[in-house]
Order: sequence, then structure tokens, then C-alpha cells
Amino acid sequence: MKIRKNYILHSSDDQTVLVAAGGAKFSGFVRGNEMLGVILEMLRSDTTEEKLIGEMRSKYNAPEGLIESDVKKVLEILRKADALEE
Repeated sequence: MKIRKNYILHSSDDQTVLVAAGGAKFSGFVRGNEMLGVILEMLRSDTTEEKLIGEMRSKYNAPEGLIESDVKKVLEILRKADALEE
């Protein structure tokens, strides 16, 4: 899976924004923290949910299950925004 080409990613400091551009079915943006930025950067090229979770585990110290839950939530939001090619 990866981010569709008609979405623009912008990160600055601890905020990340994914904006729907021309031709996208979704009209709006998705805003989040640094973790969203890491996930979206990985989704610029084809990857898997397992690889996303592995990368988040290597970057962040979080209680068991939290990273998995957060990655699943992000992917659900991106699917609702039709931002993923799967």
C-alpha cells in the first residue's frame, strides 16, 4: 500500500498535514503529529502494515499494543479519505 499521487504531504516541526489535491475523491486534509509524518513518509513508497508497525516500534517506546492500535487508526483514516493505493 502507498499514498495516492493526488495527495500532498507537508511536515513542519511536530505537525504533519496530508492535503487532497486535484482529482482526489476526498475534499479536505488529515492533520496529525510526528508519528503520522513517519507513517506518511513510509507510505510514499509501497509498504505493509507490518513494516509500519516495526518502524514505529523502533522509533517510539510505547506500551504493548498501543503502536499497533495507532497504526491501524491512521490506516483507517487514510482509507476513509481514499488516500491509499492498496
